[in-house]
Amino acid sequence: MSLHNLKMKLSQNINLSPQYGVIEAVETNIIKASGLSPSVGDVVKLIKSDGSSSEGIVISTQRETFIISPFGFTEGFKSGDKILIHKEGLNMPVGNNLLGRVINPLGKPLDNLGPIKIDALVPIISQPISALKRGLIDEVFSVGVRSIDALLTCGKGQKMGIFAGSGVGKSTLMGMIVKGSNAPIKVIALIGERGREVPEFIEKNLNGNLENTVLIVATSDDSPLMRKYGAFSAMAVAEFFKSQNKDVLFIMDSVTRFAMAQREIGLALGEPPTSKGYPPSTLSLLPQLMERAGKEEGKGSITAFFTVLVEGDDLNDPIADQSRSILDGHIMLDRNLTDFGIYPPINILSSASRLMNDIITPEHKKAASKFRKMQALLKENEVLIRIGSYQKGNDKDLDEAIDKKQDIEDFLKQDENEKSNYEECVKALIALCNDTKA
Repeated sequence: MSLHNLKMKLSQNINLSPQYGVIEAVETNIIKASGLSPSVGDVVKLIKSDGSSSEGIVISTQRETFIISPFGFTEGFKSGDKILIHKEGLNMPVGNNLLGRVINPLGKPLDNLGPIKIDALVPIISQPISALKRGLIDEVFSVGVRSIDALLTCGKGQKMGIFAGSGVGKSTLMGMIVKGSNAPIKVIALIGERGREVPEFIEKNLNGNLENTVLIVATSDDSPLMRKYGAFSAMAVAEFFKSQNKDVLFIMDSVTRFAMAQREIGLALGEPPTSKGYPPSTLSLLPQLMERAGKEEGKGSITAFFTVLVEGDDLNDPIADQSRSILDGHIMLDRNLTDFGIYPPINILSSASRLMNDIITPEHKKAASKFRKMQALLKENEVLIRIGSYQKGNDKDLDEAIDKKQDIEDFLKQDENEKSNYEECVKALIALCNDTKA
């Protein structure tokens, strides 16, 4: 097939550049080319010698050459293969018909339910909300999880992180939040996870119900570029619904896999590695994504929960540390709590919601503070209590905490299919923390 005929075939529904570039070198994750003058972010069509093609995006340019990161893998390409500019910038197809669908980072359906009718194309990469256009967060956002609603209360438009090691229960907690939240729109991004976890998450954690939900998936076997842009695509979808004055719940699992994808791209470009091999571009990319969530004046809100996989349960991991500094609070899952049968295993003493005190009542604040104090006393004196060295009457506050130990544990426990009511769990917290045993 001649290049002219190939271009005619490829350009039936798209606009391609009149001239073509040539691949100069092919490496593991990147392709070096020349002959065109694209901008960073332009999408290109990569054409193999057998006539098949795939897409990539320009991630670096020099005077005569440019570098492409493919959406697929580099196998099958060689020096001399042709390149055509596909379009300027990467756009995401959006519309109300995305609800109930499972799509990839380019907006293509993965659920075998047919094509999706779209309303518009929006840029995948866009500027975060301007600081002075952000609305004040003054409204409670209930997630239907008792320990979060009562002790780590979130506000509408808040950004929270869920930090945990592998196998501690992030996905289960995510499912509880999706099912328990009353948000009219829910956007879920599964980035870099195992392929088998996608149907499991839909059937087990969501009970097969994708009503008012959009699922954007880029699994671990996808290219680094797909994993990177999967997060930005999901945020673009959430922003579309926010522009319709709707309140959106955004959940992403996980930030760590997203950062690893950028690490692969950055290192392939020759960026210097820093802590744990992450190049500087990785740490600068996190706020570009996370700051796009929030509450905007005259529009709706995006309340976001980002999960962070803490490797080796090390909370000083650079991605975990950077994420905590950007987000408006953190929920720490503790592997030790699972040994005591406490699910979800949220470590209240290590967790915090930075906006909680601004959106709850004084009575609620007082009760939450006392609950934390009782938990801290029990943890501090756990050994003495277990070996029987503590004598009742020496500390009035500790005596009360010991008397209410079982009630405290029962309050933190919640079945994954149980949905708590915000007002009721606050009343239960206040009753528990009264001087008399609840």
